[in-house]
Amino acid sequence: MKLHCLGTAGYHPNDTRHTTAFLIPEANILFDAGTGVFRLEHLLRSADLSILLTHAHLDHIIGLTYFLDLIAVTPVRNIHLYGEAKKIDAIKQSIFNDEIFPAVPPFLWHPIDSYEGPWQIGQTSVSWFPLEHPGGSVGYRLELPGVSLAFVTDTTSRPDSNYWSKIQGVDWLIHECNFRDDQRELAEKTGHSWTDAVLENAYRHGIQRLILMHINPLETGPDPMGLAAATAKLGARTPPHIILANDSTVVDLSSL
Repeated sequence: MKLHCLGTAGYHPNDTRHTTAFLIPEANILFDAGTGVFRLEHLLRSADLSILLTHAHLDHIIGLTYFLDLIAVTPVRNIHLYGEAKKIDAIKQSIFNDEIFPAVPPFLWHPIDSYEGPWQIGQTSVSWFPLEHPGGSVGYRLELPGVSLAFVTDTTSRPDSNYWSKIQGVDWLIHECNFRDDQRELAEKTGHSWTDAVLENAYRHGIQRLILMHINPLETGPDPMGLAAATAKLGARTPPHIILANDSTVVDLSSL
């Protein structure tokens, strides 16, 4: 079971990172639809694709407009789009407004508010939970065959954040880390996380394998979030396995 990191930046692309999109080909599940969606062409294996949207900010949805091309050159035909009802309505009314993008791909819309408890996508059990973020966001927990993971982006990581109770015991946590520690004030103002908070809170809540993503696109160096300094400062108070996601990184989720 592989996780393909197609877009790992937040807000806007830069020369090496596109905005949020993460694919699990074996499950036919895509997290968010940022500009990294263009990389799906050689990875889609089935007629069915399920997209789990966290929210409707442009850096997470603009790739939905790319699917007319993808339908033409891949096997995908049934595109199931999951998100909160009000976010689905906003997407239909904004980017798929007739004056902006009148040719709507053949999406099958699924408001997650209507689900009571987990639902199935193939062999995968999916549940969602709310996150704190301007305009609102949600995270997801997946129970895949043999492995579990949670996807948490666009929220401020705090030790008492409600989402920690929803992801206890997951094998992998994919979590945003948009800002460095010296940008904590900006992170809190914009509803994002900073390095120390993500590492220490993940450790405190028993996370063993952490994948960091949604990187500030203005940080273009090899250590965009100051991970080396943060791990040195926190010492043993970090998860034992930390991966900085880069575009085109592939993570073997079965390597537990």
